[in-house]
Amino acid sequence: MLNEFKEFIARGNVMDLAVGVIIGAAFNKIVDSVVNDLVMPIIGALTGGGFDFSNYFIALSSNVTASSLAAAREQGAVFAYGNFITVLINFLILAWIIFLMVKGVNRVRASVEREKAAGVPEAAPPAEDVQLLTEIRDLLKTRPAV
Repeated sequence: MLNEFKEFIARGNVMDLAVGVIIGAAFNKIVDSVVNDLVMPIIGALTGGGFDFSNYFIALSSNVTASSLAAAREQGAVFAYGNFITVLINFLILAWIIFLMVKGVNRVRASVEREKAAGVPEAAPPAEDVQLLTEIRDLLKTRPAV
């Protein structure tokens, strides 16, 4: 069972997945910073300043009187649609960045493939002695065994 486990872990796709998860977690911090530190302030400036999606909610209980989401959640049930809008914007930015990354990688791959195709000369025909030996080999294969 230990050998099977080692084989499972050593497979390329498992290692690729592990690397992807680790890089994804680190990438999440970058996207959060882009959203919170770059995009949201611009949206706030365009909408009149001080605009913060995270504190937009609808109280679902008459006990909720707080103006901040954290305090309102302590008082009772709230419908936190502002937090959803923030997460949605975060997702759209992440999807756009991944789209641009995949598009860039595909462009580089296509460029490399074109360079390979353009830089590879046609294969030279085999030398005359190699060609003769190949013919002799093929003739010997067709003869019945003695």
